[in-house]
Amino acid sequence: MSHKLSTFSFVESVNAWQQQHGRHQLPWQLNVTPYKVLVSEIMLQQTQVATVIPYFERWMQNFPTVTALAQATEDQVLNCWQGLGYYSRARNLHRAALYITEKLAGEIPADLEQLRKIPGIGPYTAGAILSFAFNQRGVIVDGNVKRLFARYFGIRGPVNSSAFSKTVWAHAEAVTPTQNNRRFAQGLLDLGAIVCKPRLPLCEACPLHIECFAYSHNEVEALPEKAPKKTIPKRVGHFVWDQNADGLLLEQRNGNSVWPKLWALPEIDSPAPSAASKGEFHHQFSHYKLHACIWRAEADQSDNKQSRFTIDELDTVGLPAPMRKFIESALSPNSDES
Repeated sequence: MSHKLSTFSFVESVNAWQQQHGRHQLPWQLNVTPYKVLVSEIMLQQTQVATVIPYFERWMQNFPTVTALAQATEDQVLNCWQGLGYYSRARNLHRAALYITEKLAGEIPADLEQLRKIPGIGPYTAGAILSFAFNQRGVIVDGNVKRLFARYFGIRGPVNSSAFSKTVWAHAEAVTPTQNNRRFAQGLLDLGAIVCKPRLPLCEACPLHIECFAYSHNEVEALPEKAPKKTIPKRVGHFVWDQNADGLLLEQRNGNSVWPKLWALPEIDSPAPSAASKGEFHHQFSHYKLHACIWRAEADQSDNKQSRFTIDELDTVGLPAPMRKFIESALSPNSDES
């Protein structure tokens, strides 16, 4: 194995590179506040920066402070989040705001132990808040850091294994400095996103490549080791299209279902033999592919869990993005079905 940089040199190399080549104009980096960092970090979980930016900007317009978010209804929160997916993140953010307002006098703390007590804040998010919001020592490990460290330190094992994760966190603990943490944390993320990319990494541009295990052993494409691929199952879902002069019938899904607490076309076990098709759409979740079949209602379907919404009112409720797309297309004046 090649000789590694000292911890001091590693940090200096990352910081110098970030200052010259890293990202400095992301919206949550400008006029930094702990709340901006919290919102951006929750949004960036499992979602790329370019996708998050417009959602972040809209969120901050709707809920500019922790207090404003705490005062919002869950429907308002989910409506603002729709399209980003993984809706549990939006509910966690809402719960976090309620906790911060009620238990912490509206102030996000600069303390690891207190941060970890806030709903929805795990080790990474807590470390990111300490680093980015307060410029304090905060250890961060996300997908970018895992990839960078796996290659630099030559860490073996499937990237989703607990042993791999434990090893990466140990290296992160060891190299994380006690000063200039905002730049260092951003440098790790930027190196992973811009240079140490999953495919075709720009090794020659990396300030760490001379000491990188994967680079010196010609294993850049082999590390980190991928998890075994799983076959994604398919599922058919049946939904009812029930529209009359009062509007389109929607139901709020329960908290344990897919798209929890969002409004959607009512779901049924199976259509009546005589039901006519209204259309279909496909959507891929992380664990399965959905083939959604929409059926015209043969009678009024409404009950006390459901409400009718006019076309204008549909903009005010949280709808799953693929279902909103289907509904808007079906209600379009140019639709063959309208």
